[in-house]
Amino acid sequence: MATSRLLPRGRASIHLLLLLQLLGDHKHPGLEMCGCRTSAPSTKQYSVSQPAPAPTKQGPPAAAGMPKGSIPIAKQLASIKALRKGSDLEKALATAALVYNNYADPESKLSKAETKSLLQSQFGHFIQGQENKPKYQEIISSLDEESENKINFEDFMILLVSLTLMSDLLQEIKNVKTTK
Repeated sequence: MATSRLLPRGRASIHLLLLLQLLGDHKHPGLEMCGCRTSAPSTKQYSVSQPAPAPTKQGPPAAAGMPKGSIPIAKQLASIKALRKGSDLEKALATAALVYNNYADPESKLSKAETKSLLQSQFGHFIQGQENKPKYQEIISSLDEESENKINFEDFMILLVSLTLMSDLLQEIKNVKTTK
């Protein structure tokens, strides 16, 4: 199924398509864990209890877990003309795409080991406390197996959504007061 058929029509879909094009080809099979067209369930269970790494006292890029020499995400985001008047959701997805792109290789892919490291440095609050959940263990074990294998942006986003849905932080987010 073509990506464009999955997206809603309108300004948001145009921005998302532009971001996907910036990140390159995203149709290769990758991470096996999420139930998507390339998935196969893992039968191995591993005990994982690695907390997110503590932030360092270096400059902003290192503190944010970004690769050395990277332009801060806020500046990268500000340089995208189409998003200057973008919605919060558009900017959130653009931020996820930019973070992925900063870590990805020239072919717009991450090794499973790099993906795990990225999640621990950039997604620590969402994965904190999930170590005993079977689905979390399955996801992490899939990243540990054949860690040199690469994943693409599509699989990375599915991984983020999967981890978000099982996160305890999601319930806290749902409970945030949205009206005065």
